[in-house]
Amino acid sequence: MTTATSHEQVFKLPDLGEGLTDAEIVEWKVAVGDTVTLDQIVVEVETAKAAVEVPVPYAGTVLRLHAEAGTALGVGEPLITVG
Repeated sequence: MTTATSHEQVFKLPDLGEGLTDAEIVEWKVAVGDTVTLDQIVVEVETAKAAVEVPVPYAGTVLRLHAEAGTALGVGEPLITVG
């Protein structure tokens, strides 16, 4: 029998400014099962203009990384799930 996580929060790739619509995952700073704190840097992404470190707006345990390094994501697509 499986039980659902009581509270999952999906953090989506935020608008990184300057009209950019996507970014490529360069490096994850965390792995599934890691504990993260509010505003901890969890991933480095690269846009057409710069490399950017992205903090997570939630604290908890990393449940899922929605893309592997080298994958391009659009703004608003799921990035990480924390529970």
